[in-house]
Amino acid sequence: MAETPFRPHGGRRHVVIIGAGFGGLTAAKKLKNADVDVTIIDKKNHHLFQPMLYQVATGMISAGEIAPSTRQILRDQDNAHFVNAEVTDISLADKTVSVELAGSSRVYAYDTLIVAAGAGQSYFGNDHFAQFAPGMKTLDDALEIRASIITAFEKAEITDDPAERERLLTFVIVGAGPTGVEITGQIAELAKRSFTDAYSNFAPASAKIYLLDGAPQVLPPFGKRLGRKAQRTLEKLGVDVRLNAMVTDVNAESVSYKDMKSDTEHTIEANVKIWSAGVAASPLGKMVAEQAGVEVDRAGRVSVNEDLTVGTHEDVYIIGDMINLNRLPGVAQVAMQGGEHVAKLIEAKLDEESTADEKKPFDYFDKGSMATVSRFNAVVKMGKTEFSGFMAWVAWLGLHITYLVGFHNRVATAFNWITNTFSQERPHLEFTQQMRVGRNAIETLEELEAPADAEEK
Repeated sequence: MAETPFRPHGGRRHVVIIGAGFGGLTAAKKLKNADVDVTIIDKKNHHLFQPMLYQVATGMISAGEIAPSTRQILRDQDNAHFVNAEVTDISLADKTVSVELAGSSRVYAYDTLIVAAGAGQSYFGNDHFAQFAPGMKTLDDALEIRASIITAFEKAEITDDPAERERLLTFVIVGAGPTGVEITGQIAELAKRSFTDAYSNFAPASAKIYLLDGAPQVLPPFGKRLGRKAQRTLEKLGVDVRLNAMVTDVNAESVSYKDMKSDTEHTIEANVKIWSAGVAASPLGKMVAEQAGVEVDRAGRVSVNEDLTVGTHEDVYIIGDMINLNRLPGVAQVAMQGGEHVAKLIEAKLDEESTADEKKPFDYFDKGSMATVSRFNAVVKMGKTEFSGFMAWVAWLGLHITYLVGFHNRVATAFNWITNTFSQERPHLEFTQQMRVGRNAIETLEELEAPADAEEK
């Protein structure tokens, strides 16, 4: 007997939101006073403030400060219900969403669907790179990178082989966008500042840090002027920035790249590799697109209508990193403004007396871009206004504190920043063996279980 799809009691319109990131959470909150029931589904039990993951990876802040419980965030919203499970199927024809968590499953019926599942790391068809170079998209990624960085210094302390120590203390970051620049700067500060006098048998400042990118400049979206400033700041910290460098291989021992100018191949022997070079939309986008008869681009982003609906489905919306519309960037502001826009359209459709345009096009307002490079140094681009240095760093701090969810998280993060500003201390450099090997161990286990699952089916 087929399972009867679940819907909340009361007969109100049921809005299902897939994803509790910036876009999904914004949409849910904006529907707080609407005459609807909201079910928000996410395979993570937390809302992740992704722009600050690199600070978790380098011990500046704890994971909890940027990953508050989604259930607690929504606990005062009576019309919202959170489901911690992974979406396994979406049926536009039946208007259902199927989920699963640890062997338990359920099907939800929706009247309106908002898909805000975000994006993951892209290795441009070289997914095997992931085994050796984790991305920077999840808490697991950040904690694994933290463990790898610190383990490198600890191993360097106990080896007597100079060549091995050099390899252990070589870090390669692939991708010179905001995430790559930010974590590169923080690794440099760990080596040059935070770890000073912490080790007896070597100088942490001897660490070699490489930043590679196939583009001709650092921070391409920020323009040449700010890109050059960021590059000079990194180079002053001892970072070896190599541009026009297209990575061709990543393995346990090294990273190889092709110099696009000279057409020559180079290899860097490195212990720690970090990937921040590309993104790929959630595969749920392709699932919806195929049913709606619309296209997806190479990154898996869905071609949506101007009002963020999909194809002819007027009650199915896609927002955030998953959309291909008017060359919008995959940044938090696009997701948040998209979530607010969709919530307004849903309310307009509910109100029979409303004169609001129920298919109003999404009009994104660009509030600018920011990236930290090092302590006291950041770059900011707001339209034609560009500035860098200390004031840009202060602006970055202020904006990110504002957007953190929860009073406790804001206070704790601000305290950690102040502490690090006036001392070398970083309060969250702890790691466990599980952090270091967990991701690859889980993937291996899934591969072993896959044939058994297939036989059972």
